[in-house]
Amino acid sequence: MKTKTFTKSRVAAAVSVVLTAGILLPLQAQESDTALAEPQVEIIEVRGIRGSLARSMDVKRESSGVVDAISAEEMGKFPDTNLAESLQRITGVSVSRVNGEGSQITVRGFGPEFNLITLNGRQMPGTGFTRSFNLENLSSEGVSALEVYKTARAENPSGGLGATVNIVTAKPLSSPGEKMAIMGKAVHDSSNETGDDVTPEFAALYSNTFADDRLGVALTFSSARRDFQIQQANIQGWQANVPLPNNPQQVIDRRPVDGDGVPVGNYFFPKDMNYGIADFQRERTNGQLTLQYAATDNVIFTVDYTASRSLVGSESIGWGIWNNFGDNINAYELDEQGTAVFADISGDDGSFTASKGTTEVKAASIGFNMDWQVNDDLQVSFDFHDSNNKTDNGADKGSGNSGQVILGSDQLITKFYDYRSGEIPQASILWRNGTNELRPGEIDSNFSQFFDSPGESDVQQFQLDSTWYNSKFSIPLVKITAGVARTDQTLGGSNAWSGLRGGPGFNPSFAFVFPDGMFTRNNTGSFLDQFDGGGNALVSNYYYSYSYDEAVARQAAYLTEALLGDNAYVPDAFYGPYGESYVEEVTNSVYLQSDWEFEVVNFPVQLNLGVRYEQTDVTSTVLQDVERQVNWVSPSEWIMQYEEGDSNFLTLTGSHNMLLPMMDIRVDLTEDLVSRLSYGKTIARAPLGALGGGRSLSGSPKPGSRSGGQGNTNLQPFESTNLDLSLEYYYAPGSYAAIGYFHKSVDNFISNTITDITIEGLHDILNGPRYQQAVADIIARDEQPGDTAIFNQMLANGHGNANGEIEPTSADPLIVWSISQPQNSDTKKVEGIEAAWQHLIGETGFGFGINGTLVDGDVEFDVNSLTQQSPLVGLSNSANLQLFYEQFGWSVKLTYAWRDSYLIGVGQGQGSSDAPPQFAKEYAQWDLSVNKDITDNFTVFFEGINLTNETEQGYGRYERQFLFARQYGPRYILGARYRF
Repeated sequence: MKTKTFTKSRVAAAVSVVLTAGILLPLQAQESDTALAEPQVEIIEVRGIRGSLARSMDVKRESSGVVDAISAEEMGKFPDTNLAESLQRITGVSVSRVNGEGSQITVRGFGPEFNLITLNGRQMPGTGFTRSFNLENLSSEGVSALEVYKTARAENPSGGLGATVNIVTAKPLSSPGEKMAIMGKAVHDSSNETGDDVTPEFAALYSNTFADDRLGVALTFSSARRDFQIQQANIQGWQANVPLPNNPQQVIDRRPVDGDGVPVGNYFFPKDMNYGIADFQRERTNGQLTLQYAATDNVIFTVDYTASRSLVGSESIGWGIWNNFGDNINAYELDEQGTAVFADISGDDGSFTASKGTTEVKAASIGFNMDWQVNDDLQVSFDFHDSNNKTDNGADKGSGNSGQVILGSDQLITKFYDYRSGEIPQASILWRNGTNELRPGEIDSNFSQFFDSPGESDVQQFQLDSTWYNSKFSIPLVKITAGVARTDQTLGGSNAWSGLRGGPGFNPSFAFVFPDGMFTRNNTGSFLDQFDGGGNALVSNYYYSYSYDEAVARQAAYLTEALLGDNAYVPDAFYGPYGESYVEEVTNSVYLQSDWEFEVVNFPVQLNLGVRYEQTDVTSTVLQDVERQVNWVSPSEWIMQYEEGDSNFLTLTGSHNMLLPMMDIRVDLTEDLVSRLSYGKTIARAPLGALGGGRSLSGSPKPGSRSGGQGNTNLQPFESTNLDLSLEYYYAPGSYAAIGYFHKSVDNFISNTITDITIEGLHDILNGPRYQQAVADIIARDEQPGDTAIFNQMLANGHGNANGEIEPTSADPLIVWSISQPQNSDTKKVEGIEAAWQHLIGETGFGFGINGTLVDGDVEFDVNSLTQQSPLVGLSNSANLQLFYEQFGWSVKLTYAWRDSYLIGVGQGQGSSDAPPQFAKEYAQWDLSVNKDITDNFTVFFEGINLTNETEQGYGRYERQFLFARQYGPRYILGARYRF
């Protein structure tokens, strides 16, 4: 094809055309007329990397607005083993990982809750009590294409402020005839220690048409299992400006000083330091059945059913220290930013934790579609689906819950935290036995706790669409499309917690319940050995492991109600507090859109105008527990007590209306050079936790963590006004270069305000008259008044109940609670540049693709401020590289994905009430795929994932505020595929 010549003046004229058209033409609705609406024959039949890249390029080139896509390389073979990891190959898309696999996506800096996932154009429910859809639970074998709509579409369901991702599956009538493929894999996860060294994966696909291609059926089934281990170190949270000791032994404080030589600025201490090893077994099963019937040449009925089930079982062992502050602190060292890099802290305990649980995620979607070509000018379609997604962390058939058993001892002299060198902080303990190692016979019961938190998301949706094609009027109008839809989305969940079982806090002692032979001593030689400071370099280079089931059985048999009363060891999540929360959103919508084609100054112009109107009603229903008092049950544990009897449901309502206009303009500057301008509004609805009404207080309100939350059912959605400009050069078959600029201005940004309140009847033992008397008694003996000493002194003074707990009295002051509530607030802006280059190197078989995204905005977290903040999470630069060779039956692909450091979220599990941040360090991963065609129908392949054994790390306000380090290991896959 001959390329038209062009000059600077013609380009300037074209830009003028784009801007003029956007200003002068009336705002109408539009619909993109792309091949994406119906997967074409080539999507599932043309094989190979080059074919996949070429189809994806064609989708991008022919679409209205900014759209990217990934196509299957052949029937049953998607470019990556995981859909999320395939999506990260798209410019501007980065992934967050769970268990070493891509799970959810961030697009142009907007995280999972800001992106909408659809299946064949249908809105999918989030996973459990969330709007976010976990892509790792959906097999890639049955997927034909992934479409990422980065600009507004009137025809798309709302909710994709960052992007709308459409998962496309094959339809049998689109590819007539019989087709079948089977695939088997053997998976070796190098991290595995307790499971099978090799686990299987299997997939089968079948498609056929009958009765002169009027009846079609397509069936996909896949099953996969993975056994793996995660090694990690964690700090649950950092506390700001904690009480400091009156007479510390040694202090090194590197903070800047004022004119009087007094250090200035905030300071921070870690609440704990713990290490852990978790062994997982995951099973995933997917299935899809599609039936189609062409009743006439103009009417096609489609019924489809998609189901998936993921079952993840885990058993883990952990060990570490717990810290309280004030006179517990003996010595410390602060760096220039006020972060403790060394601390000598007395009191509390060192413990070994065994955890066990099974989480099940089940999703199902059934849909019906009728497509009717009424005549040459009118097409009507009706679509309905009923979809749900359920998750339950209490799927263990034996217990019905997940749990933790914490054993250890408080018989220590002091604990040390040291992060002055290496990548892993060191934690060690000087025990009263005179050594740095606890003996098995000294291990006692601290406490156990059990959980069950199932969640469910349901979507019922119908859509009626009609398209009129203009064949009667000699105007530039191509077609008009209009539609109505109703979406009823219900999301809910419950939370059952046993409370702390088994006389928490080592007092009285039950060490004799656990025989020495129950514990196995292990060394840390291979633990976190990819990190500087891990493995044998750990100062405390041992840990004990033990059987979770045995520990539960021994305590349940001995720590009975007759012995402990209300503190009896009952391994049942429903023994303690219970809550439920539900949110229902009913959205009625209508849209109108139009497509126009014309020329201005000899430049072909495509214009798409559209508007969508939506009205949403929100109902929140919350089961409220009535708080009675907070007991001090052990030196390190404070537990909320609740009134007995039935709780009440609180129902609140809210609503919002949205008008969402959009405009796409495309100008072909030459036959190969395409320019685009897009404008539109998109929304993302408020997080479900924020919409839930009612007030909740911490069930374990330790000093420094007296916090709570209150929802706001009338929160308005995030509303983004978007502008996109791009230039794309398609210079050869399968090859192109593109650059684009985007700007998003987000109104109604949600921020949390913290209010300190007291609640009548909830008194605080801390600093009450009995507490102060205990402190005075300890000081009078010239001893250190740490929390353990104060607790024991209060018991000695006769202030304990029959269970050895301290209850508040009316003489104690009221507890001050820091209550966080979400509110719609200011406007924030994000802008960025995207660039991509895809090149096939002639007939050599070699090629590459490279892309990158730079993003910026006024949405960053101010790490130096202790005020409550609501930044945009997930904002980061990213880049991807793909190198490949495909010729002579070989298909080799090497991929690299990089994501810069980013904000994971706001709030830490045991952080102070200012809701400190969680940041992830930059991450990069290399993957390899090698395929060899033995015959035209038989292929063997090898895949390597995370070849260089990359690790993950996270931190708080500053990099020395360690939060986590995780080590997974590479995965290797050997398999074969046969096509019939």
